[in-house]
Amino acid sequence: MPVALRVARLSTTPVKGLALHHPHSIELTEHGAVGDRVFYLVDDTGRVQSLTANAELCALAAVYDDEDHRLEVTRGGEVVCAGVVDTAGPVDTDMWGLRTITSDLVAGSQWSTFFSDVLGKPVRLVRARGAAYDVRPATLLGTSSVDELGRRAGLPGVDPRRFRMLIEFSGGEPHVEDSWAGVLLQVGSVVLRGGGPVKRCAATTRNPGSGAVDLQTLRLITSYRGRHDTVLGVGATFGIYCDVLEPGPISVGDGLLVDATGEHRDLLR
Repeated sequence: MPVALRVARLSTTPVKGLALHHPHSIELTEHGAVGDRVFYLVDDTGRVQSLTANAELCALAAVYDDEDHRLEVTRGGEVVCAGVVDTAGPVDTDMWGLRTITSDLVAGSQWSTFFSDVLGKPVRLVRARGAAYDVRPATLLGTSSVDELGRRAGLPGVDPRRFRMLIEFSGGEPHVEDSWAGVLLQVGSVVLRGGGPVKRCAATTRNPGSGAVDLQTLRLITSYRGRHDTVLGVGATFGIYCDVLEPGPISVGDGLLVDATGEHRDLLR
């Protein structure tokens, strides 16, 4: 019998680049997981800020209450900035040259001052009208792939949080997800369509707890997988993007079924 594939972990964050939360379940829409990447930071040129050049973000975590519009940022469990978020007008943001999204600048100096002090440069907090995902609304990575990376590196294990994937699944051969481009996948009641490979950036070299560069992930990935074409150019690839065809809830432990035939609606019946 084939090895069962199941959701092993889910990862979200209200503010792009900040520490991840691992909820038991998420509500996945055609625009991403509800509550994920609601906010992001831009510098004074409008460029989106990520962990690649901003290790300080690793130490911060955020919680956002969408009903009260209250954002709370903590460091080491201590609240360091909190308040109701109001907006101050629209702003267009280029997302890596792939698309332009219209969002809203967050009003007041509280948030810009706080994050600018943390990063040591002028930045503004922006609220997305939807989710500020990078390429596609969902990402997928097998724990077997992460285990294989650790084996190749001669390490007892690699922390999957480095890769900041929305859905991690267990079971299957290492990098089996690479074969799912254009394939329909049913995760719980959600139907996804596998997309292209995720080009990894230097943010994956950072320890997800400290932000320190402590593992040369790009070099290790390339050493046994080579470099591949992606929508963001040629590079080290690890995990895949997915489009959401049928939204719904996903929970840890849900089965993941691969449907090469395209007849997805009755997969779980």
